[in-house]
Amino acid sequence: MSSETGLNSNWTRPDDVSMKCHLIKNRLKQFCNLQFIKLQRLKQKKKQLAARVSNNNNNNNKRVELDENDRSKLLEAKIAQKRKNPFAKSTDCAKKPKTEEIQNAAKSTPDSFVRDTPTRPPPANLVLKKFDAQAFAKLLQQEHAKQADEDDDAALAARQLHTSHLPMDWCLKTRVRFFCPTELPSTQLKTSQLASGMTSFVRCFDTNQSESTLDISDATRFNQCTYYWQHPHLPWMTLFPRNSKENTGITIGERERKALAEEWDYSFRGLFQLLRARQCPYFYLCANSFTVLFRAAGTCGRAEMHALVTPSTRGMRNALREEGIEYSLPLKGEITTGSGQNNSLTEDTETNPESVDIASTTDTNAQLNEKAVPAEDGDDDDDDDAWLESLGVDERELRRIQTTHARKLQAAEMSVDFSDNSLLLIEGVECQGFFSYILNAKSTITSVGRLAGVPPTLLSPVAFPKATMQHLVPRSKQVRLDGVDYHSIDIKGLLLPTFLPSVAALLCETRQMFSATLASSTNTLSFSKATQKLLDTSPCEAKSAGEQDTGSHQVFGEQNLSECGLLPAVVSSICKTGQHAVGLLERVCYQRGDGFAWS
Repeated sequence: MSSETGLNSNWTRPDDVSMKCHLIKNRLKQFCNLQFIKLQRLKQKKKQLAARVSNNNNNNNKRVELDENDRSKLLEAKIAQKRKNPFAKSTDCAKKPKTEEIQNAAKSTPDSFVRDTPTRPPPANLVLKKFDAQAFAKLLQQEHAKQADEDDDAALAARQLHTSHLPMDWCLKTRVRFFCPTELPSTQLKTSQLASGMTSFVRCFDTNQSESTLDISDATRFNQCTYYWQHPHLPWMTLFPRNSKENTGITIGERERKALAEEWDYSFRGLFQLLRARQCPYFYLCANSFTVLFRAAGTCGRAEMHALVTPSTRGMRNALREEGIEYSLPLKGEITTGSGQNNSLTEDTETNPESVDIASTTDTNAQLNEKAVPAEDGDDDDDDDAWLESLGVDERELRRIQTTHARKLQAAEMSVDFSDNSLLLIEGVECQGFFSYILNAKSTITSVGRLAGVPPTLLSPVAFPKATMQHLVPRSKQVRLDGVDYHSIDIKGLLLPTFLPSVAALLCETRQMFSATLASSTNTLSFSKATQKLLDTSPCEAKSAGEQDTGSHQVFGEQNLSECGLLPAVVSSICKTGQHAVGLLERVCYQRGDGFAWS
């Protein structure tokens, strides 16, 4: 029995065969239907394609026929097809143009004149040629400069300065554009390049000298130069420049003001201590009404820590005088009376005796304020009053004379307010007193205006407490001039003085030539002017062995600032003294072998 059941299980029954055949037939029908549908679609597509081809051929034939017609017929067809303006005035009484004259004119015109369409001349392109002072000076000048004579161009080329080093510009920049005939460092960074650039900046690494596994490509080094530190950082406010129109309609509560003031106090104290220890070479304090540049000892040949304040007012100078803080006005022209007049006296002051009297009285008043004692001044005034009364001068007339004299002195003293000549130089021990004055002065944080309650902006190339790391966003472009491709990088934002030397050191190593155009903040131009004048009048250069002294000062400053966190080439630029160590830079051009040309 068991063998029979096993044989029966292996047999195929007729019902099973019929079911399989039915399934196979259904699948074949579905496949045939799909193939039929595909064939129908292909036929439709072929018909549509054939119709399009035939339409295109008909259109081409029509165009050929139209092209072969006479020009007179074409002109008549255009005139006939012109749509009449329904809003135009009635021109029934107007004279109609003579079609025969138009046809004759069309026939008389040559074919070349009709076919040639008028084209505008191409605009004059700015060409970045091989290093040439004449071409470089014309790069960004106005149109009238392009029509200068050859003699003027030769004189300009002769006056062009060439230096082996790049001068240091201490004013803040707002924009820079680099041009180079070869490819500049890429602004589209990879992950390793972005990370290595940030790490190098934060840890103050010199990727060329330090032994590390960081990326050392040009893009990484360029990215390292685009960072700086700022406090406070409020993303919804523009804290530089402080007078930005984007800050309208923003108010800060009393609680927020108190918190910002406490944070700023701690941050400013820490940054000033870094400056005193020469761990920070310089930093800026940008308030609403003035800007301060603090520099460490050793920068620009100064043996002591110092600060430059611009602009200043009569009230601010009086407040510093009352606090016992000594300062000087390096940009103010000193005018003295008598035979020993200074050469800085201009023709206007020589021809105008009133200006000479006002200036002389201002200088004598300043000398009395610095040297004399207030009690003695009061005694002298009393003696003068008594002497005038003994001569029989009326008391009213005496008061009028005193009031007029005081007004003249006040007007003369206020004449330099909010100008470059009002820049103050505070150095040595007086910087500590000035630091305390800024912390305690009510005018440091304004209570009215667009940035009411917001403390001044602190800007530094190295890290300090409570600081926020900021990044400049470069944009690269490619420009074609006279059939030659040039590469450019445009950067907008806050540019510290060490940005250009850092980028220049990178490009000088890897590029044959490049140029840069910069835009400066007008409020900080006096920093470079004052530094240049201080270098020209420094006592070390007045000696017979001035060159050796300046070299020793520079080496001493570089050694003191060797651990400030900047690259050695940048530290050398900061501490450089002598001729062309500082200058106002608007255009810079470099070519290997010739050096830097700047203006």
